[in-house]
Amino acid sequence: MNIGEKYTLSHIVTENETAEVLGSGGLPVYSTPSMICLMELSAFRLAEEAGHQTVGTKVEISHLRACLPGTEVTAEAELTEIDGRRLSYKVKVSDAKGVMGEGRHERFIIDPERFMAKLK
Repeated sequence: MNIGEKYTLSHIVTENETAEVLGSGGLPVYSTPSMICLMELSAFRLAEEAGHQTVGTKVEISHLRACLPGTEVTAEAELTEIDGRRLSYKVKVSDAKGVMGEGRHERFIIDPERFMAKLK
């Protein structure tokens, strides 16, 4: 993996991703937890393409604008730093009107078997 690499994915917002359904708010709009999940998924996939399994460890996100179910959104993760096993990303989610959310995300490269063994 190299600094500056990006991973982009598109997604159609569903009814079960709203703040109202998830309990993170009372309106039928795309929820912040769902937006963060999509950001994390784009970062996870970037590392996965390079053969790494990772776990998310930190998110610093601003949710700037709402959208309704049925909206096509695009998530992008850009690798900004590699510090040992710690990977840092700039992440954002956009729709046809522009950026809806943005921020920073960190993941750690793990060995899945060792990671799970520690939990038992």
